[in-house]
Formats: sequence, C-alpha cells, structure tokens
Amino acid sequence: MRNRTLLYGEGVFETILWKGRTKKLYRHYERLKNSAQFFHIPYPDFESFCKKIEEKTENRKNLYVKFCLFSKGKSIYHAYPEEQETLIIVKNYKPDLSPKKLFISNIRRHSKNPVIYHKTMNYLPNILVKREAISSNFDDAIILNESDEITECSSSNILIVKADSLLTPAKECGLLSGTTLQILIDKANVKEERLKIEAIYTARAIFITNSLIGALPVSQVMDKNYPIDNEILTFLNSLIDEETQQ
Repeated sequence: MRNRTLLYGEGVFETILWKGRTKKLYRHYERLKNSAQFFHIPYPDFESFCKKIEEKTENRKNLYVKFCLFSKGKSIYHAYPEEQETLIIVKNYKPDLSPKKLFISNIRRHSKNPVIYHKTMNYLPNILVKREAISSNFDDAIILNESDEITECSSSNILIVKADSLLTPAKECGLLSGTTLQILIDKANVKEERLKIEAIYTARAIFITNSLIGALPVSQVMDKNYPIDNEILTFLNSLIDEETQQ
C-alpha cells in the first residue's frame, strides 16, 4: 500500500468554483503548492494544474471542482512522500446563499498545530464541528482556540463589522487562510486581529466567506440576531467577482 493519503491523511486539496483561468484560480494553485511543499508532496506546475481541470470540466463553467493531491510512498508512517497522484471531482453546484446561523463549537483548536494551516485530506475535526452545529439546528459553528480566540468555521472564514472597520481573526490564532478572505484583506482593508468571542456579540454585522459562496451574511450566533447589511455584502462580493472573471 503506497497511498499515504489513505493511510495517514497526508494529502492536500483545493475546492474551486470553476470559471476558467482566473486570478482567483492562481490563488488556489499557490496555496496548494505551498502546502505540498510543506508536506514534501510532489506537485504539478500551474499549466498542468489548469489542463487537468480543463480536461475534466470539458469547457463547462460554474462548476464545483475539488482538486486532490494524493501522497504516495513507503507505508512506514514517518517516511517522506515519493510521488503524487491527482483526483479531480467535478459536479454541478448551486450554492445556498441564504443568511446563516452559527453555533459556538465545543471542539477547540490549538494554534500551534501546523496541520490546521493547510487544506489537508485529514478533515475529521472540521466534519465533527459541522455535525455538532447541524445537530443543534445551526448551519455551522465558530471554532475557538486554546486561548478563547476566534479562528474560523468548519469550512469558511469570518468577517466582523465593528464600527466602520472590517475585522477577521489573525492567521496565527489557528486558521486556514482562505483565498476569498485574502482577496478582501488585499482589497477591502480587512484588518487581521486576535479576537475574543466578545467581538462576535458586539459586532454590527457578521459575514462568512469561502470560494463557493463568496461572502454571505450571518443572521444569528447562538441566541443573538444580527441585521443584514446589504450594502457591505454587495461591496464584498463585487471585489470577489473581480478576480473570478476571465
């Protein structure tokens, strides 16, 4: 058995709303490459990455694409990868763009765990967080770290509107830096700060972001309700759309 992804979860992936060779696509590739380098997994160049997706999507657009990079090598757990294999999953996708309700997860994350800074095939902690939220009649959950600081949700980053500022948890708190979030950090002057849970309850509005949904409003966290700020929502999504057009 040489599939180290199957044996140990040693693999990385990117989830993409496929619209062709956009600026946003290059952000996905760079994150995949950086994570592959961190785990010593061989990886394709950008041209090969694009061609593999184009072959699979057959010139169709607005599709869900999951690009998986599997690690292959010796079965002993501490061995380094020797080669890679790709798996590309493609399906039609219609996002649920309704406002979301968030739970505060009881599952914690430790900021010194290096794995959480990469989009790996070891996704069990995120799955448990999502299941916990759904079982409590919420859409997703906010994950705190060992210092009671906000990190992210199970599959999205968090934006908080406080006064006239847009805030998001600092990466070093223990979160995966989303490609969509990075667009907003670059273009919307989103500030990265260490945020305690009190920041949620004093926020004027809250949004979540990822590559499939863009930016979405949060209508509720636990028992607190939030207004939908459509002006900010439109602004955020306009910046995201700029990088998803060919």
